[in-house]
Amino acid sequence: MVDPKSSGPKQSSKMHRRSRTGCFTCRLRRKKCDEGKPACKACKHLGLKCDYKRPMWWGNNDQRRQQKEMIKTIIKRTKLTEKTAQIGPMGADTPPELSYSLPTSDTYSDTLERTRSGSVDSQFSLQYDFNQAPGVETFNTFATPMHPQHYTPQYSNYSPYEVDIKTERQMYVNDVPTRRDSSISTFSTFQQPPPHATLPSFPADNWVQEDVYDTRRDSFIGEEGLDFNFFDFAHPSATQQAVIHVDECDRRLLDHFIDNVLRLIFPILDVNQHGSARSDVILPALESNKCYLHCCLSISALHLKATERLQGEQIDSDIMRHRYATISELCEALNRDTEHQQILEATLGMIFFQCSVGRPDDCLPDIPWHQHFLAATSLVQKLDLPRTLTSIPSSDTSSSVTHPPFNMTLTSWIDILGATMLGRAPHFADTYREKHLSSSTSGLCELMGCDDRVMYLISEIACLEALKLEGMDDIQLCSHIHALADQIAQTEQREPLSSLYSNTGAIRPRQLSRNMTAVFRLAARIYLCSLVPGFDKTQASIMDLVSKLAETLELYMPSGSEGFDRSLVWPLLIAGGVSTPTSSFRIVFDQRCERLSEHAEFGSFGRMVRLLREVWRQADGERGQNVRWRDVMQQQGWDFLLI
Repeated sequence: MVDPKSSGPKQSSKMHRRSRTGCFTCRLRRKKCDEGKPACKACKHLGLKCDYKRPMWWGNNDQRRQQKEMIKTIIKRTKLTEKTAQIGPMGADTPPELSYSLPTSDTYSDTLERTRSGSVDSQFSLQYDFNQAPGVETFNTFATPMHPQHYTPQYSNYSPYEVDIKTERQMYVNDVPTRRDSSISTFSTFQQPPPHATLPSFPADNWVQEDVYDTRRDSFIGEEGLDFNFFDFAHPSATQQAVIHVDECDRRLLDHFIDNVLRLIFPILDVNQHGSARSDVILPALESNKCYLHCCLSISALHLKATERLQGEQIDSDIMRHRYATISELCEALNRDTEHQQILEATLGMIFFQCSVGRPDDCLPDIPWHQHFLAATSLVQKLDLPRTLTSIPSSDTSSSVTHPPFNMTLTSWIDILGATMLGRAPHFADTYREKHLSSSTSGLCELMGCDDRVMYLISEIACLEALKLEGMDDIQLCSHIHALADQIAQTEQREPLSSLYSNTGAIRPRQLSRNMTAVFRLAARIYLCSLVPGFDKTQASIMDLVSKLAETLELYMPSGSEGFDRSLVWPLLIAGGVSTPTSSFRIVFDQRCERLSEHAEFGSFGRMVRLLREVWRQADGERGQNVRWRDVMQQQGWDFLLI
């Protein structure tokens, strides 16, 4: 990978601002559009319908997902046809294929020589002559023919072929269908020969999964395999048939939670472990933990009220009824001093799930998050989770304990960033310090996307700020700031930042982590600099850091409803709190809020937006005034957890 800053004009041409005038098909695929008329080159050579006028499916999330699946299927079949075309000419006895490509003279966005055009199953099917006999000229004349000794046909009378198989899985909750997952696999009767083979190969039937299929071998270069059993979850994975007992009047809330809220809670974990949040965390707890169930139903009602803009006693009653039931169950369990794991699970849910739902102006009574967290820390101590976490070794040692407890990892995330909200040291700062010195993981990167080392250093900065507020000497303070700055520099990544999407359009989890870590690292530097005595946000070095963070967001982090801005609330808050009126950060911030549309009004992101608007209103009113966001929160009486 070449560093974009050091590359020539050819490389830098890839670094572009997101176009808002490209076709809706390229925007759905998150690909660069050349905006050609009447159809762009990308849509034309992939056989896709190119829409410049807003299509009907754009405004509906379900229809957009269906459209995306249909586009992926068409692209897949086009690639399969191309791959088959490179094997050799078709004979008279060749069995019919699922899709068939016509020659095209279009140039492509990549540098590979290939032939693509509308397939039989594409949206241009009406333009295809089904009576045309396939000929040798149909195939890529530049493709190198396969040597006969490299291929031994499994069926002597036919040329090799491939068939798409679509598999669907339906999840039921209380016999009610909820989520449907589908995947497309390919059955192949041929196998590509090994390079430089001198002996005939004898292929076997094989399956090529859609998620990893690509004829270009560089699709996942540098991507490490993911450990799908990384965490130690409190429950066994949910079965396909999840049985959740609720009253009839609450079935609507449960359905809304599973269909609309569940996917918002752990977006990074879902990317890293493909549905693990649903199957390993939430559904098992809903089945077995009554307190957790009431918590989720309250969150569902809160999300329903915010998104549907419902008003009235009924929806408020649903929120408060389940909120009260959750707290009552928690108090009873605490008095019994049993089921600590389930109590901790529900308590963390009450704290963290609020970050995904609700409007900033919701005024229903609730217990502050940090009071809930005090109960959570007590439960963590009773379960001895800090000792379990510190017993996990570094990557270069061996031990029987290798999986961090999921509830401790979530507690750590809330603890570290929550401490910055309150201006005090994290409860388990000693644990994070020990983990940092031993270079071992706590699972923070896998759960939330930011490298564990950067999070440990944010914990140290929070401790330093607490000492500053207690009256630490300026000379000693500056010495600690200098030492922490050096440690942050040591976490810099060798690999340059790049797009988190592979050539097939799939998200690369490791690259997502690198990009998110870069954003958090810049925010940590800004947070550290804000502790310097006489801090001034108009200093060139501070403005430089804020601009660099804005540039990283714009180039390497996708925005919109399917982006990851809602997982970057804390960095946005730290950078926005010291941004100046002319800063590029504010322009980028406004654009990303606009792309999020109504989603920018909910959860921690909506609360962060409201806080920054108030900070900017006060700071921009008087030239050179440094207004701290924590002071504004106290003035307004806001008790937000912005993570």
